[in-house]
Amino acid sequence: NEGSSAFVAEVHQAGIFLLKDIPEEQMGQILGAYCPNVLFPYAREVVSDIVTRGSFPQLLLAPVNFDQAYLQSQQEQADGTEQA
Repeated sequence: NEGSSAFVAEVHQAGIFLLKDIPEEQMGQILGAYCPNVLFPYAREVVSDIVTRGSFPQLLLAPVNFDQAYLQSQQEQADGTEQA
């Protein structure tokens, strides 16, 4: 059927990171890029495993460049601030 989904796979994931002696100005980069870079491969594996166990063809999520995504979001915030 058009508009219906073959399957829905959700993954809720969290990480506990001990961050010591990180300068405040680097904290955004750590939380917005480094931590997701560490966690995402595990979520990617879980999605692939869940889908395969459900007898669907293998699904591999594309890698995500969280460093680039973080820099882009920072640039968009800066552009929004300049326009205001």
